[in-house]
Amino acid sequence: MSFLDSLRTAFKGGGGASAVPIGRGFHSAWSWTHERGGTRQPFEYRSAVRHAFLDNPVAQRAVRIVAEGVGNTPLNETAPEVSAMLRAGQDGGSLLETLAAHLLLHGNAFVQIGKGTANRPVSLFALRPERVSVLQGDDGWPVAYRYRIGDAVRDIALEDADGWPGLIHLKAFHPADDHYGAGCLSAAEQAVAIHNEAARWNLALLENAARPSGALVYESGPDSMGLSADQFDRLKAELAAAYQGGGNAGRPMLLEGGLKWQSLSLSPADMDFAELKAAAARDIALAFGVPPMLLGLPGDNTYSNYREANRALWRLTLLPLAGKILSGISEGLSPWFPDLSLTVDLDRVPALSEDREKLWKQVSDADFLTPEEKRAMLGLAPAPTTTGESR
Repeated sequence: MSFLDSLRTAFKGGGGASAVPIGRGFHSAWSWTHERGGTRQPFEYRSAVRHAFLDNPVAQRAVRIVAEGVGNTPLNETAPEVSAMLRAGQDGGSLLETLAAHLLLHGNAFVQIGKGTANRPVSLFALRPERVSVLQGDDGWPVAYRYRIGDAVRDIALEDADGWPGLIHLKAFHPADDHYGAGCLSAAEQAVAIHNEAARWNLALLENAARPSGALVYESGPDSMGLSADQFDRLKAELAAAYQGGGNAGRPMLLEGGLKWQSLSLSPADMDFAELKAAAARDIALAFGVPPMLLGLPGDNTYSNYREANRALWRLTLLPLAGKILSGISEGLSPWFPDLSLTVDLDRVPALSEDREKLWKQVSDADFLTPEEKRAMLGLAPAPTTTGESR
């Protein structure tokens, strides 16, 4: 089977239906697939995560770059208890890092609010998104969230008996679903499958001593009946034991009884698997919003150097994702912290130092602005006033 044939086999399957309606019972999130006539199989989150994050180095590194970047983003001073909850460790990283990874892979992030005395938040915990389903009321609006682990099921109400929220739902934009967001992994799934299949093809070729396969041709005479079943099985066993694998590379083959070895060369389409694999890797990086240069991928000259690529990563991916997470958490905690505004401290982001330097200089040189207007343009709080000073 050629490399392209193996790809066709990997993608073989029927098209699926559109989004499954959500009822008042458990709904397996992300069980839908695009309504199309191709051979794409339905998207299944657990399987996609295994093939991408656990088996594919490009996808895993892209997710780690984005998630760890968001998790280490410097924040402006906020309520100390909120800062402690955001930086609390979970799943090997901070809460922000976990939420960023969930949004990238699944498109949804669910934050359960743990409450202590006086019904105030004491902890924030990110729930596994594939275990959460939205329960909607008769009017179509969510009324609760259902969390399932095996046979154990727990419903989390939008608000408790006192009217306090119990869960924050962050989601990426999805144009065809009212309750769930669309993650980057769904768009990158086919590119991940191509990249993984190319790696398996490469490994199989190396295990065969990096040589194309061949065929044993039996040249029978006019009175010959061909190989018997026992002869055929014995020939296969001898070939597997004595000639297959890298350890038997270059070993001479002894043929008898009218057998002739005929090598089969790779076609130009099969030899193009290296470029196909590189193109799939760039598609994976594009889906997760990481410049290919930062992943060490060849053939990408969009950015003149790593500094420009890193700046683009922050401007186009990390800051928008961090802003979505922080604004969602600020809104979810607003009943307890009315003045809470979680934002990124741009002056402490090293990749943006040159941009901030230019902005500071431009604002500083603007003589037509008052000091208060300059502070507002730079995103700074108003200067404190002394006692008795009029504003």
